[in-house]
Amino acid sequence: MKSYEIRQKWLDFWKSKGHDIIPSASLIPVNDPSLLWINAGVAPLKKYFDGREIPANRRMANSQKSIRTNDIENVGRTARHHTFFEMLGNFSIGDYFRKEALTWALEILTAPEWYGFDLNKLYFTVHPSDGESKKFWQELGVSKDHIIELESNFWEIGEGPCGPNTEVFYDRGPKFDPENLGIKLLEQDLDNDRYIEIWNIVFSQYNAEAGKERSEYRELPSKNIDTGMGLERMCCVLQGTQTNYETDLFLPIIEETARLTQVQYQGQMAFKVIADHVRSVVFAVADGAIISNEGRGYVLRRILRRAVRFGRKLGMNKAFMYKLVPVVAQIMKEYYPYLQDKVEDLQKIIRFEEEKFLQTLEAGEKRLVEYINNADEKIVSGATAFLLYDTFGFPYELTVEVALEHDFKVDEEGFLAELDKQKEKSRASRSDEQSMVSQNEAMLAFTEASNFLGYDLLERETKIIALFSEGVRVNEASGEVLAVFKETPFYAEAGGQIGDRGVLEYKGKQYKITDTTKLPNFQHASLVQLGKDKINVNEQVKLKVDPVFRNHVIKNHSATHLLNEALRRVIGKHVTQQGSYVGNEFLRFDFNHYSLLTN
Repeated sequence: MKSYEIRQKWLDFWKSKGHDIIPSASLIPVNDPSLLWINAGVAPLKKYFDGREIPANRRMANSQKSIRTNDIENVGRTARHHTFFEMLGNFSIGDYFRKEALTWALEILTAPEWYGFDLNKLYFTVHPSDGESKKFWQELGVSKDHIIELESNFWEIGEGPCGPNTEVFYDRGPKFDPENLGIKLLEQDLDNDRYIEIWNIVFSQYNAEAGKERSEYRELPSKNIDTGMGLERMCCVLQGTQTNYETDLFLPIIEETARLTQVQYQGQMAFKVIADHVRSVVFAVADGAIISNEGRGYVLRRILRRAVRFGRKLGMNKAFMYKLVPVVAQIMKEYYPYLQDKVEDLQKIIRFEEEKFLQTLEAGEKRLVEYINNADEKIVSGATAFLLYDTFGFPYELTVEVALEHDFKVDEEGFLAELDKQKEKSRASRSDEQSMVSQNEAMLAFTEASNFLGYDLLERETKIIALFSEGVRVNEASGEVLAVFKETPFYAEAGGQIGDRGVLEYKGKQYKITDTTKLPNFQHASLVQLGKDKINVNEQVKLKVDPVFRNHVIKNHSATHLLNEALRRVIGKHVTQQGSYVGNEFLRFDFNHYSLLTN
């Protein structure tokens, strides 16, 4: 089964079960500063899981391109680590739950018209507290000795939605079990190549709270299903390859690399690193990421430079990665046809970066030789090796290589200590990146309609239909209060554009409205400053949008569109919006480009 067929079968199956098929979101997160990259199928859907928005269809499925770099040193060493991968997912936001999720899971896995797995080759792990999943799997025909309880089967990252999960493993047989440990590999959660995890199904049913035991977590008002199946792993299993790298997602890239380097592929790590990393770079740049020294641009630069360094191991001392772009575009053309149109621009950007790095290598080597020539001892300090590595992009392995040529050693222990410090900082900043804010039960439960009239009117007499004070729904409020009206001319913050401001008139007095936001069920809610005065639900009020404020925002909104088009015409069609702020006083427009602008 081809990779594009495996992907399409997934989407077709869930469509047949009433799911909306969600297009793969950009790798660059939108309105989510907690993430550098979209790193899982659920990441673009967090707004539905934490209750900020209600989806048009509570059943959704996708094939989401993702990037993770926390285990980059393992890419190429193991059979399944990747920086770029696709996550197949199906999701239920307060709709079906455990019984339906597991019933359909077994259907898509074992039915001949879908993936057609032999049930006897599938194993299932569950959390010890999750008796329901264990019972359902058995009712669906899974043998009791194919169900393993593991304490690790509980998904929880910070405060917010969490719950037990069940994982599906495929048994590739004794051929991949040299010590003949069998089921112990799963029971003891040992790293192995026999039992391959192909699917993780999370039952998001509790609200994690700091300082509480799991047994004390409250059940969520809206229980959700969140699943993830790695496309690359499924291809490996269904295509019967030794590792993911021999599947049709990677092998054409490896074969082209072999042709360019004139080195035969025999499982070498360098080929795998190059094949994985070029996929990351192609998709990230195609989505508008900029290769730079900051944030995601720095991560992207490190990925590309790591691939170039491994190219050197195959004898490539000139730019070559850009020549692999058409191969990636060809492999992915069925689901990502837009790559074909961007090949030329992508090659230009990647070649520019490759050649710049080759110059960096030359400069780094020169700096290292200067250090060696002036050193009192025949050792390169760990701090110096790390400085070359982190600041100048000079790989540690090359530092060792150059040092040996001059009969020097490198303080590896000191270098690793510096590296660990950096990783610790990175882990600290990443710890909450996948966590979701706690669901606001009151706002989620509020479904009464509020009509937006602001395209035609700036004033309206109406009544208050809801009040929220510090996130709690109340009938009477004072101070700062979030108010929802039967009709409103106030535009809510959206897409980087700030919400309307103005006044609320009540009993002959005026109260400032300082912001307008959108509730989970799409009602526009205005932030009213009441001071010590009180107001009640069902009171009649008059709303007035500040016309000068609105007009200034409109002008900056239009200017944003004009600037976007001007940049695409002058700089190139590869320019895409990376973010924006549209206010009454100024606008900010973030865009991508691979070199500095001229004057």
